[in-house]
Amino acid sequence: MASRWIPDHRVRQRLRIHTDTTDFFRVEYNDVVMLGGSPYLIRHSAKVKFDFYDEIKHWVKRAIDLTTGNTVIIKLVFHERFATDIAGIPFECFRSPRKEARILRLVAGHKNFMNGSSIEDEKGNVVRILDFIYGKTLPEYVESMKTDHQTYFHDQFPGILDNFTECVKGIRFLHENGEKHGDIIRDHILIDRESNNICRWIDFDINYRHRENIYGYDLFGLGNIMIFLTGKGDTLLPYLKSQNHPALSSLRAEDMNIVYHNRVANLKKIYPYIPESLNRVLLHFSEGSRWFYENTGQLLEDLQEARRDL
Repeated sequence: MASRWIPDHRVRQRLRIHTDTTDFFRVEYNDVVMLGGSPYLIRHSAKVKFDFYDEIKHWVKRAIDLTTGNTVIIKLVFHERFATDIAGIPFECFRSPRKEARILRLVAGHKNFMNGSSIEDEKGNVVRILDFIYGKTLPEYVESMKTDHQTYFHDQFPGILDNFTECVKGIRFLHENGEKHGDIIRDHILIDRESNNICRWIDFDINYRHRENIYGYDLFGLGNIMIFLTGKGDTLLPYLKSQNHPALSSLRAEDMNIVYHNRVANLKKIYPYIPESLNRVLLHFSEGSRWFYENTGQLLEDLQEARRDL
């Protein structure tokens, strides 16, 4: 079954077959993982881009389902914890394979989420088997557009906002069912080119303990993406200074992103043709905000008003 993908001389040797995935570092290229009686041929580990380098996620493997020949993503169990603070609100975050498995069951067939299933290996590790999504991440798509901001904003942004609004509705669906994504960043939206360029959320194995609003962490993530999409990328204060941008004299601390303090949130000061209704949405995620969204319904209502003004 594996001979279609590995050299003849390798096939004649004894393949390493794993039924226990506890030590995911031992699961290597050309190994086979047995899950629920089905064999999966392991390819490369996944990579995630951080600034100028790629970080390998050794617990996330691209694989081939030897029963069907389909490419899949296999997420093995990896536990980590970290703490963060947004607007003075502390969040304790941790990876939860069982939470992701639970959400996979909830969103089965939902157009705006990755699809897949979960199964336990012989040691009880909750392994997730995900359909492979062919397409770019949302930031790759936006940053590939070789136009000036004004052309982008008037020609491409309305359609992008429509797609992103559907993504926000997907997060509302989670929240209405008592779940949260937990790791809302722009790289976790893929544009599925095989499904009419529908945007899909991926990677929801991060959970967090909340103090005030159970959905606050998700909402801040949505705001950061919204600012990125409106600005056709990050509008960085150091870049504006290097260009001696005329808006510098009017920028104040309250105009900056509440999470990333070197990014401008009050984008109307940079691009004056942005409607007030849209800029008000962005200002909810600025350092000067005195009121934050409490739920996705409030955000969606404001996005719909902003869309009418484009």
